[in-house]
Amino acid sequence: MVSDIAYPAHLVVDVVLRDGSTVHLRPARADDASRVEDYLIALSADSRHMRFWSPSLDVTEHARRTVDVDHLDHLTLLAFLGDERMVGGAQCFREPGSARGEIALSVSDALQGQGLGSILVGHLAQAAREVGITTFTADVLPENHRMISVFRDSGFHPTIHTKPGVVEVTFPTEITAETIDQFEERERLSAAAAVRAFLQPTSCAVIGASRNPETIGGRLFRNVVTQPFAGVVYPVNPTAPVVQGVTAFASVLDIPGEVGLAFIAVPAAAVNDVATECGRKGVRALVVISSGFGETDEAGIARQEELVATCRAFGMRMIGPNCMGIANTDGDVRLNGTFVAAWPPVGNVAFMSQSGALGLAVMNQASVLGMGLSSFVSVGNKADVSANDLLCYWDEDPRTDVVLLYLESFGNPRRFGRLARRIGPRKPIVAVKSGRSTAGVRATSSHTGALLAANDRTVDAVFRQHGVIRTDTLEEMFDVATLLANQPIPAGRNVGIVTNAGGLAIQCADTCEARGLHVPELSPETVTSLRSWLPPEASADNPVDMIASATPEHYRRAIAGIAADPAIDAVIVIYIPPLENDAPPIADAIVEALTALDRPIPVLTCFMSARGVPEQLTRPGMRIPSYAYPEQAAIALAHAADHGSWRMRPESAPPTLVGIREDEAHAVIAEALERTDDRWLTNDDVSGLLDCYGIPSARTISVATAEEAADAAARIGAPVALKALGPLHKTDAQAVRLGVAPGEVLEAAKTIAEHLLAGGYPLDGFVVQEMVHDAAEMLVGCVVDPIFGPVIAVGSGGTTVELTRDVAVRVAPLTDLDAHEMVRELTTFPLLDGFRGATTKDVAALEDVILRVSALADAHPEITEMDCNPVMVLPHGAAIVDARIRVRLPEPEPRFAARAGE
Repeated sequence: MVSDIAYPAHLVVDVVLRDGSTVHLRPARADDASRVEDYLIALSADSRHMRFWSPSLDVTEHARRTVDVDHLDHLTLLAFLGDERMVGGAQCFREPGSARGEIALSVSDALQGQGLGSILVGHLAQAAREVGITTFTADVLPENHRMISVFRDSGFHPTIHTKPGVVEVTFPTEITAETIDQFEERERLSAAAAVRAFLQPTSCAVIGASRNPETIGGRLFRNVVTQPFAGVVYPVNPTAPVVQGVTAFASVLDIPGEVGLAFIAVPAAAVNDVATECGRKGVRALVVISSGFGETDEAGIARQEELVATCRAFGMRMIGPNCMGIANTDGDVRLNGTFVAAWPPVGNVAFMSQSGALGLAVMNQASVLGMGLSSFVSVGNKADVSANDLLCYWDEDPRTDVVLLYLESFGNPRRFGRLARRIGPRKPIVAVKSGRSTAGVRATSSHTGALLAANDRTVDAVFRQHGVIRTDTLEEMFDVATLLANQPIPAGRNVGIVTNAGGLAIQCADTCEARGLHVPELSPETVTSLRSWLPPEASADNPVDMIASATPEHYRRAIAGIAADPAIDAVIVIYIPPLENDAPPIADAIVEALTALDRPIPVLTCFMSARGVPEQLTRPGMRIPSYAYPEQAAIALAHAADHGSWRMRPESAPPTLVGIREDEAHAVIAEALERTDDRWLTNDDVSGLLDCYGIPSARTISVATAEEAADAAARIGAPVALKALGPLHKTDAQAVRLGVAPGEVLEAAKTIAEHLLAGGYPLDGFVVQEMVHDAAEMLVGCVVDPIFGPVIAVGSGGTTVELTRDVAVRVAPLTDLDAHEMVRELTTFPLLDGFRGATTKDVAALEDVILRVSALADAHPEITEMDCNPVMVLPHGAAIVDARIRVRLPEPEPRFAARAGE
């Protein structure tokens, strides 16, 4: 079969199975015939019967037909371990002249029950939809219940018809939201299973284990055996029969028992051979400590790609390379698979680091602070297992209540956002993302592009939307984690402060207010109660200053009284000991007060003592966060309160917008792309797209000449805005005239044309537009980030937008709550809300424009840049008076369960 369609390389992908292992999916090639033959021969008689309705078949002829594809009327997807061993396949034959296709599939006996069949159906449906096949049909033997279950489990809605001796299954190839949800849930469970193989192994090998405990391999092996690990440990060293008192093996292949997890600490040049041996041994998970890969040079990048291919060939998963290892403090596991001397206390905080050196510091610091970890993973180059995979595991891990992330890069931020939104309401996620000043410079030429270029507003937007707590420093991360791991999240933003040093309380209060917390007045009842026993010189107002002579009993009673005040959501306790020996009794009083509280309320302390935090505050079961300075406590509490506010947000989803003509918009973009790729749309195309999405515009007429401009102004019959078509920043090019009377338009247009010609500006015609009065000028725009996708911005508009940089940012698709919050984040929001007696503007109309721009950008990946500036927000309604849209051919949509882009 000959086809004019090129090989669909965008369908090539690695996917994850239910047990966390991977297989390789790709369209069939002509040279796959022998591989298909081997696969068919290896199938059991029962599997052949279910697939081919007979236990015997001509494998050579069937293999030939399987790979004789045209990628249009006959599609075949094959699944491989590596690129040689076929483990499953699905194919579709189009019914002549129709949009229906007959589907058939099979999976090797060893992988049945791992979800591969459902994955094949989903991927084949995506491929079929692309070539116009809208419906799948399949004839199934009545006893083949498993196949019917595969179709149902794929997220489609099959229709079942019973015929004599056969069951006919029919379902649409459309990928619905429900289909995507089912695949994402399956992917989440698969990722958790993959990480479980690393953090809950029953056996492990240390390859590169050394007799010298000062080498990395030596320290790693010593750490594994001295915790001790609850499973079986095998040292592998080809030159030493015994390593640190344990019998060693020359190769992992020589180990007599099963090996679930292997640590590799050998020179980079030898890693791939070792990984191959691990694959042959049946190892499920590799932690590659060795460096010399993608972090180095071109040779290292190639070495890393070869290593990933080896893992894929055997379905193995990998952490690293170039990492410092993993740890699990669970008493049933006790795995210290790192080369760090420190072993952190057992706790409920999970930590992932993309930096090995930083991970080492974190392990040490956790021990110093007494912050207990549930597990720790250093992902290194993140060639396979990613932060997203770890989030899936920690989501279901009962020992983890708080997740800490140190990120240097994002792989799949949309998946990260979905996972964070799922996990955050139960388990706070705290992240340090490096590169705050240069998240990426984009080649943009619009106001929106300039606002979003060369900074990480987008990262902030992703974190804010999905409830991730972002801290600027690691110290701040630990401060927040210590609070979240040991105290309840505050129900509000009101803070009570109690101290024996007024100056420190003022500093604390100032920081609270600067970070969005409030230090309110206490209730009259609380103040009266405090004054009844405080010394006359003390202050019973918030902050409560009990003066330097405050006793433990004073602290106990003050904490109890302030915490009982219904206006208070959290308490910060500050203490400077006049004498060092005074600190322990004060700590005892704090513990006593906290134990006796009638409601859950976070209590933070600041002990400014040379001896540090009293041990009473760090005991298991009663750990009270303590900070060196009151500002630290206030900042940590502010982060916790922000997260509490996010948790209390009502559920919201992208709204269903009326009046959208999506198909017509696709046609406008397709016609524009046919003319040329990567271009700014014409004014008429822009107007057409805005109209398709119900985005209101001022009455506008595009013309070619000055004479036609005058005629257009006469038809409008009122003063108009006259703009030249061509230059981007029309004001800078003096290509705009406002409030021009219809009789003056001809002369104004000629003047603009002469000026542009003299300045070397292009002139493509004119726009004549009805003037809009009594409006606030705003900007709504979009830039497609290569990592995050469409990024929506709203801000103050007009010619000074890049100077004021008053902008709020979110990642599409937006919910109605996102649009509501974006507008109110702006410093200039009061201008919309009747500032100093001005007319109140229609904020709801602006929010509707934001949501429609988001829907337009999200539905049409061809749009790479969009700028609506200004959007004139009126007392009733809104209207765009200038807009630009840039389009180009997008990258293919990602496949289901794809490992690429993690």
